Amino acid sequence: MAVYRWQHYTCAYETHNTESDATPLLLIHPIGVGLAGKFWQPFIEQWPGRTLYVPDLLGCGDSDLPRRSYSPRDWAEQLHHLISDVIQRPVIVVVQGALLPVALEMMADKNMTQSVAGAALSGPPAWRLITEPTPPWRQRLNWSLFQSPLGWGFYQYARTQKFLKSFSERQLFDQTDDVTNDWLAMLDTGSRDMATRYAVFSFLAGFWRQDYRAAIASIQQPILVIMGKTASTIDRTVQDTTAQQRLDDYTSHFSNARGVFIPGRNVLPYESTTEFITVLETFVNEL
Repeated sequence: MAVYRWQHYTCAYETHNTESDATPLLLIHPIGVGLAGKFWQPFIEQWPGRTLYVPDLLGCGDSDLPRRSYSPRDWAEQLHHLISDVIQRPVIVVVQGALLPVALEMMADKNMTQSVAGAALSGPPAWRLITEPTPPWRQRLNWSLFQSPLGWGFYQYARTQKFLKSFSERQLFDQTDDVTNDWLAMLDTGSRDMATRYAVFSFLAGFWRQDYRAAIASIQQPILVIMGKTASTIDRTVQDTTAQQRLDDYTSHFSNARGVFIPGRNVLPYESTTEFITVLETFVNEL
């Protein structure tokens, strides 16, 4: 594990396959109870080639865990600093799930866009969730509730193996047998520090819910959308959206995108690692 400084924070990251000269991959992990860069471990173990940079986002894993709210912009700027100061060459971004807005912030900002050569979107959220923002007043209200003793109690419960196993089976994995002891142990270890709750609460408060239509329309880099055949959502407002509709929404709104289905549900790099690597390797080798 290596570290770098961004603003006044210490941020952690790992590197793998450093002997490769090809454009490296930057892996952006999802936000959730116990989640950080270790989410990518099965992928890392099977990935055959290019250099991988695997950061822990601020508030997660071995990075600093300040008591603050986090927006996609914050994490985008953290990662841009990693690229400009440490990696020092453009990367291909691989982003999991609803952390897509972090990649969008990086690719749409004129000061960051040259840092990203292309992006693979693993199980991105329903289109409505990144085009209909959560009102700021509701974000602030949600955040204040999560900072209260109610939020403390909720996080204590959310860290229990019973909850983590049930949630993973109901919402994340296609096959319950794929919710392994290794998965649950990773979440347990990653959530032991109660300060990890601030990143999770920032996500639940809806700070990532903005209108990104203009940003998406401006992005010219090649995009690969990888969708699970049984992709689902926990948001009740979009539960009627099919996996095919989600894939079509992205491929039709990015100017340079294509999509593919692979087996799995919502955590494809973890549950369908081999299939995920196969389609991703084809994409990056064409860039």
